[in-house]
Amino acid sequence: MPQKIVILDFGSQTTQLIGRRVRELNTYCEIVPYNKFPADDSDVIGVIVSGSPFSVYDQKAFRTELAPIADRYPVLGICYGAQMMAYQNGGTVESAPSREYGRAILAKVDPADALFAGINVGETVWMSHGDTITKLPADFSIIASTDDVPCAAFHVDGRKMWGVQFHPEVFHSTCGTQLLANFVNNICGSKADWSAESYIETTVTQLRRELGNDKVVLGLSGGVDSSVAAVLISRAIGDNLTCIFVDHGLLRKNEFSQVMDDYRCLGLNVIGVDASAEFFAALAGVSDPERKRKIIGKGFIDVFDREAHKLQGVRWLGQGTIYPDRIESLSITGTTIKSHHNVGGLPEKMNLRLCEPLKWLFKDEVRAVGRALGMPEHLISRHPFPGPGLAVRILGDITPEKVRILQDADDIFISGLREAGLYDQVWQAGVILLPVQSVGVMGDERTYESAVALRAVTSTDAMTADWAHLPYEFLAKVSNEIINKVRGVNRVTYDISSKPPATIEWE
Repeated sequence: MPQKIVILDFGSQTTQLIGRRVRELNTYCEIVPYNKFPADDSDVIGVIVSGSPFSVYDQKAFRTELAPIADRYPVLGICYGAQMMAYQNGGTVESAPSREYGRAILAKVDPADALFAGINVGETVWMSHGDTITKLPADFSIIASTDDVPCAAFHVDGRKMWGVQFHPEVFHSTCGTQLLANFVNNICGSKADWSAESYIETTVTQLRRELGNDKVVLGLSGGVDSSVAAVLISRAIGDNLTCIFVDHGLLRKNEFSQVMDDYRCLGLNVIGVDASAEFFAALAGVSDPERKRKIIGKGFIDVFDREAHKLQGVRWLGQGTIYPDRIESLSITGTTIKSHHNVGGLPEKMNLRLCEPLKWLFKDEVRAVGRALGMPEHLISRHPFPGPGLAVRILGDITPEKVRILQDADDIFISGLREAGLYDQVWQAGVILLPVQSVGVMGDERTYESAVALRAVTSTDAMTADWAHLPYEFLAKVSNEIINKVRGVNRVTYDISSKPPATIEWE
C-alpha cells in the first residue's frame, strides 16, 4: 500500500479540493468522515482536518478528539480544524466582529517554522469564516498573521500540530501549494511516489489477485470513466471481462458505431445492443425531465440485465465509479445525498460483487490513467455527456424526428468546435432543442420551425461554470450552417448563463 494522508471531513465544501491538492503533490490521500478514522492506519503518514459549516461551540457541531491522533501523526487543521484544535485545548473561539471572507495578505510570518518554509510576508491567502480564535492555549504559538486576523496560523510547541485559519487548498491562496507541500513532503515525509503509472501497476496487480479467473461484466457509456475502468480490468483479466454498450437511441450522431470501433481497437470484448426502439416506446408522450431520467435508468438496467444473463459464470459487476461519486453518495452524517451513479441497483438485482478500479481517483486522475494506458485522446478528453443523453437536451416529449434534428445540429456544433481548435478550451458543449417554433424566411417561403440553443461552458470541476466566450465569427458560421443544413430549424440562439444560478444542462 502507498503512503497516505488522511483527510478528516467535517463537512467543508472544499474538502474534495484539499484531496486534489494533496494528490497533485504525488501523494495518495483518502477523505473519510470526521468520526471514521481508518482502523488500518499502518500506511498513514499525516492527517489534515477540514473546515466545517458549523462553529466549534455549536451543539450540533461535528467533534473528534484530536489529541490521540496528534500523538501518532503530524496534524494540520484548516479553518474549523484549526479552531477545534485551539478550542479542545482550552483556547477561545468567538464569532468574529465581521465575517472574514475573501483575500487577505500575510503581514507576519515565522520563517523558522517548518509549515511556512519558503513563504514570505505579502502572500495572498483566502479567508472564509465567521468565527476566529481570540485566545490561544498556553503552548500554542502564532506563526502567521494578517492585518485583520492576529492568529492566521499557529504551531503547538513541541508537537507536530499546526492550524491555519485560511484555506490553502483554494486557488486564490498564492502560497497554498507551498504550504501543503511543506506539510505533506517535509513534515509528514511523503515519498511523492503517487502517479498514474504507479496506480496502474498497483491496481492491475490487485485486480488479478482479487478476480483470479472470475468473469466480470461492465456497462459502458462511451464516457471516460467507464472506458478507463474497462481498459484497466481488461489489462488484468483479458477476455474474462465482457462489456455491454447499450444504445438507447439518444446518443450523439453516429456515436454508437464510432464508440464501438474505439472499443474494439482497444481490444475490449464488447457487446453492442441497439435498444433504441424500446426506449422511444417507453418515452412516448413523456415531457417531465425527472420521469425521462427514471424511464431511461430503468430501461438501461432492464436491457443490461437481459444481456448479462446471457453470459455464463459472471460473478462481478464492473463500474466506472470515481472518488467524487463515492464521497457524494454518502454525507458525513450517514444520509444519502446522491444516489450511486452508473448502473445503480444492478448489484442487488443481479447478485454480483462490485469491481470499481477507479473508486479512489478524481476525474483529472482518471484522464491521466487513461493516457498512461495509451487510450486515444478523443476518448480521454471527451466532454461530459449526460447519462440520459439527448433526452434532457430535448425540452418536451421525445420523438425520433426531434432526436434526428438535435443530432444533426449538435454534430455541426461539436465538429465546428474541433475544426476551430476550440473543443479543448470548453468544459462541456451541446445543443438544446427548444419547445418553441418561430417564423422564418427561407428563399421565397415563410417557415414555422424549431429554435435551438447552443450551450458551451468553461469550468474546472462543474461545480461552477461560466459561459464560454466563443468568437462571434465562429458562432455566426455555426448558426448559418445549422439553419441551412438541418431540416426543421430556422433559429439559433446562444446561452450566456453562468452556473450558478443556471445549471449546465437545461433539464
